[in-house]
Amino acid sequence: MNKAEPENATELMLLVIKQIPAGRVATYGQIASLSGKPKNARQVGATLRDLPTGSDVPWHRVVNARGIVSERNHRPDCEQRQKELLEAEGIVFDDNGVIDLVRYRWDPNVG
Repeated sequence: MNKAEPENATELMLLVIKQIPAGRVATYGQIASLSGKPKNARQVGATLRDLPTGSDVPWHRVVNARGIVSERNHRPDCEQRQKELLEAEGIVFDDNGVIDLVRYRWDPNVG
């Protein structure tokens, strides 16, 4: 197998997430679909949860299908950090903490 080719679904999910540009977000389900596993949104979440400290994967650009930063019981400070990182990239949250997915959702088919 070529080193550039992912060996499993998790690696493919990480490669897809790395393509999300700054100032855009994708949903867990969108990443699962783009990875060929449309019913595995929870696997995307588990993959991101298990990232090692210092990873170059832009985990903060993945949000839930409602455009909300998902709660993390295992690391509650992570939610605020994710919001701060997204805001630093120009993403705006409404008064209810929701991102306008029509405006900010990443479309991998657009240059």
